[in-house]
Amino acid sequence: MTTAVTVDYQSLRFAYRRHADQDAPADAPIRHPVVVVGAGPVGLTLAIDLAQRGVPVVLLDNDCTLSTGSRAICFAKRTLEVFDRLGCGQRMVDKGVSWNVGRVFFHDEQVYEFNLLPEAGHERPAFINLQQYYVEGYLAERAAQLPLIDIRWNNKVTGVEQRADHALLTIETPDGDYQLAAAYVGACDGSRSNLRQLLGQEATGRVFRDRFLIADIQTDADLPTERRFWFDPPFHPGQSVLLHKQADGMWRIDFQLGWDADPVAERQPERITPRVRALLDSIGFGAAQFTIGWASVYTFACQRMQRFRHGRVLFAGDSAHGVSPFGARGANSGVQDADNLGWKLAAVLNGEAQDAAAEALLDSYASEREFAADENIRHSTRATDFITPKSEVSRLFRDAVLALSRRHAFARALVNSGRLSVPAVLAASPLGTPDAEPFAGAMVPGAVAADAPVVDAGGHAGWLLRQCGGPGFSALVFGNDDEARTSLQAIEQSGLALHVVRVPVTAEGALAAQRYDARPGTVYLLRPDQHVCARWRQPTAAALCAAVDRALARSATMETAS
Repeated sequence: MTTAVTVDYQSLRFAYRRHADQDAPADAPIRHPVVVVGAGPVGLTLAIDLAQRGVPVVLLDNDCTLSTGSRAICFAKRTLEVFDRLGCGQRMVDKGVSWNVGRVFFHDEQVYEFNLLPEAGHERPAFINLQQYYVEGYLAERAAQLPLIDIRWNNKVTGVEQRADHALLTIETPDGDYQLAAAYVGACDGSRSNLRQLLGQEATGRVFRDRFLIADIQTDADLPTERRFWFDPPFHPGQSVLLHKQADGMWRIDFQLGWDADPVAERQPERITPRVRALLDSIGFGAAQFTIGWASVYTFACQRMQRFRHGRVLFAGDSAHGVSPFGARGANSGVQDADNLGWKLAAVLNGEAQDAAAEALLDSYASEREFAADENIRHSTRATDFITPKSEVSRLFRDAVLALSRRHAFARALVNSGRLSVPAVLAASPLGTPDAEPFAGAMVPGAVAADAPVVDAGGHAGWLLRQCGGPGFSALVFGNDDEARTSLQAIEQSGLALHVVRVPVTAEGALAAQRYDARPGTVYLLRPDQHVCARWRQPTAAALCAAVDRALARSATMETAS
């Protein structure tokens, strides 16, 4: 019998090890295809994705620990689907807390509740709550299983020079400095990005003049597993409070403090304890015992770099963009950055996209994710403005909306306590092929493919996205052999190395067919990151080849558009 080993990810320390690269002559640094800087959720995701595509990766981190405290805790359905492809999604779901019910309060009265349970027929929940150190720990353990990933702890990048065919990095270690040459660099080193500063770049936008206290508490109170958000409650007048459950019986509380709050004083237990006690009293758990696990005071901003690509350095996650925490848009959008960048770097490095196509494909990473960042910033700013009104008129409007929402459904649509992150639809991407025929529904070119229950070729029940988890392009072919014969012949005649996923339009695949507005013979072409890039009622071999060329930036159309 095997006994499971419990890991304390917050106290985990990774050993620094001297690498042979450090002994290379100063005038002949060792060259690597990709160096990823930053071993947080985004950097680890990018490194694992590249390694699973056959690309060797050096992953550098200036520290030797995982994150401290809960930090990012809300991981959305799309992020879980990416983690599934990386081989660690099930661990996240098993450890995390799934919830559906959210309650919104104004003063001491509930104004309404909502249920986030997604429509039937998805493998993953809308999102889970899981402390960031678990997410990083599970990703780090997955990365350690992959021989193509070389993780180097206590390796801090202190210099970067752009050369014609590589970037030259200077790295500080406990044994002194050394240099590495990288064909490409993934800058995933967080909101205080050292690489961004070294390149003379900055993130600009709006800084919100407010402070929030985050407190992680463990309590014996038998609180229901739900999200609660209070506007101007009696136990914390004039401010807002958010309560979320995490793994291990830990609860996350966010207290709005106001701009004048002292961030050092507010982190002290003597300040936190009465705030938590007042909250527990208000919800009927005044006798409950609790301990404070971690606390932080933060000020946030909605901002981004003007461009996410700078030559051979590509920025992802918080190094490229930042949002307020309302709506869970930070870590989720960063993981989706890595999901977008990984397959494109692999396509460039393995020769699928060369010369002008390589440049255009990497530029498309920047343009697609800049669009997504703008969308996230827009939603995050609206939520923050509603939660923290900065004028008396704004506060009057907000309070009127909250009062109306008690009895009127139309007003509830105006309440914004942090609408949850959803993946961007890249409808304007030059990598997508416009429809030549009418389709209904949301699966337009540029959308993330929707999951659905399906039956595989062996007759086993499963999930559509699980079958589309390969490193290359996938073709969803709807219908049985006779119904889809012409489409299957076109795929064979194209000579493309597509991963073909057969989807019946009978009862076993009815929901998938409905979501994709599919008929027998319909084909959807999915990019390696599972975004739809083309669809046809019945494609020709030439149309399939043209769509793949366009998705890899190899077509004249793409080069002109970029």
